[in-house]
Amino acid sequence: MQTLIAFSELPSKGIVYSRNYIDRMIKEHRFPKPVFLSPRRRAFVEAELDAWVKARVDQRDAVT
Repeated sequence: MQTLIAFSELPSKGIVYSRNYIDRMIKEHRFPKPVFLSPRRRAFVEAELDAWVKARVDQRDAVT
């Protein structure tokens, strides 16, 4: 079973970008796509967010 994270809960994952910036990253395929719960309500799969954050950390560590 997948756990879904609402946009308002993203800061608890350390993701503090604005809604507009996240939408731009989604469009550019640089952020996990949301799951639409209704036409105006969306959430993100927690495992995908965790993998995205881990990839940012791994990318940082590969540079040093």
